[in-house]
Amino acid sequence: MPVIAYIGIGSNIGDRKAACRKAVELLAEAGRVVGMSSLYCTEPIGYREQEDFINAVAVVETDLAPGALLDCCSSIENRLGRTRTRHWGPRTIDLDILLYGTRVVNEPGLVIPHPLMARRKFVLAPLAEIAPNVMHPVLQRTAAQMLSELKDTATVMRCGPESEMP
Repeated sequence: MPVIAYIGIGSNIGDRKAACRKAVELLAEAGRVVGMSSLYCTEPIGYREQEDFINAVAVVETDLAPGALLDCCSSIENRLGRTRTRHWGPRTIDLDILLYGTRVVNEPGLVIPHPLMARRKFVLAPLAEIAPNVMHPVLQRTAAQMLSELKDTATVMRCGPESEMP
């Protein structure tokens, strides 16, 4: 039975918008992409000496198990040139499983819901745009509630209508 998964997307190297669009195109390998947020221009967190990010959230209806979905996302990252050289550092593409239906997963290398999503404006803004009522299965808060309660003051804004995903 298909599950709705929410995938966070980010890029800050090269043609960031094109990388995000290509990642969404390739996410069709995981299932059917049934929704997509706007693109958001966001300042980096953690390691700040890097270019701003483009972030978005995709909604994928998938038959893949959580581990297989993670493998698919990792494969897409690799094909799009992702290299891991610095924690929270620059990347051509980053795909994170934010939510997988109402499941809670805590395995080596895979934690769902994403453990930092409730504290990240660059995740919650696009998530609340496309699924304001989706519920965090641990915190029992909707995306809209988490965003409104967030203390994060980072700059996160829509990039503009010319950057909407196809």
